[in-house]
Amino acid sequence: MQKLITNIVFTKNRPLQLDAYLESLYRYFPTERIQTHIIYKPELFSEQYESLFKKYPDCKIVRENDFHTDCLSIINQAETKYILFGIDDVVFFDSVDLDIIDQTFQEHKNDIFAFTLRFSPESLINSKDIIDDFTVGNQKVFRLNWKKGQTPHSRYPFELCCTIYQTGLVQKIISNVMNNNPVIKKFFSPDSALIKGLRATKFARKIVKSFGYFFSPNTLESWNCRWCQNHPAELPSQLYFQKLGAIAIQVNIVNTSTDNTFDGGSGHTVETLNDKYKQGYRFDIDFVSENKPQILSCGREYFNLIKER
Repeated sequence: MQKLITNIVFTKNRPLQLDAYLESLYRYFPTERIQTHIIYKPELFSEQYESLFKKYPDCKIVRENDFHTDCLSIINQAETKYILFGIDDVVFFDSVDLDIIDQTFQEHKNDIFAFTLRFSPESLINSKDIIDDFTVGNQKVFRLNWKKGQTPHSRYPFELCCTIYQTGLVQKIISNVMNNNPVIKKFFSPDSALIKGLRATKFARKIVKSFGYFFSPNTLESWNCRWCQNHPAELPSQLYFQKLGAIAIQVNIVNTSTDNTFDGGSGHTVETLNDKYKQGYRFDIDFVSENKPQILSCGREYFNLIKER
């Protein structure tokens, strides 16, 4: 069966959480339809990561050398219709039929920006967003206009957790964000000799940032989202969804370039969780599936560990 989605997942120092991401993804979505690329930044816990990668031999592992170059290469070479991004603290707990998603894109190609798993009518019940519903393939599907979003979430169209985009649209957005002048790219892109030479200094990130070259998952998301918000006339207006199927469970932090809220403690540090992982503990996906959250992110109230049998 032909792959439908290129899934690009980012991970650093979280083998236990990446294990939960992959286990839950393939529990709810067919492996044969999704090609997963894992951009892995080696730092800690290499033994656990290598063991995990052997568990998922169909995943393509990219050991991060330069984040911008590594990520852009996957995006530009993607041969699938759609791209899905992933972060290692996301867990899937429900599915949407991929054929329904594909059909929605085909039937609503003039106005669809993306199909997301981060919304449901219930999760937006207290917002003032106008939600339309209609039928695709005998299933009910919903949509809202992100350009008129009434909450920080509904007017935040480009994100890295659980939203499916057309490959061409992702390529278009990123191309518009970064400077494509050939001279600028030659001398100031993250993989240029000049920037590599400056990488250990504070100037490297300032330079690449000034030319729109992302250097982390946070900047990939925030810069491209900001471009979408600032250029709405150039983009489709509707975010489609059916039900909330994934959640970010934020109990620790590994990237300090952006302030992230998280709800952890001494029992949730990356070192503590890696020790648990080595002892055979795994994330309890069943608990989240049985207590389906209707929120977009959470903390330790959904972070349960169980011992593998």
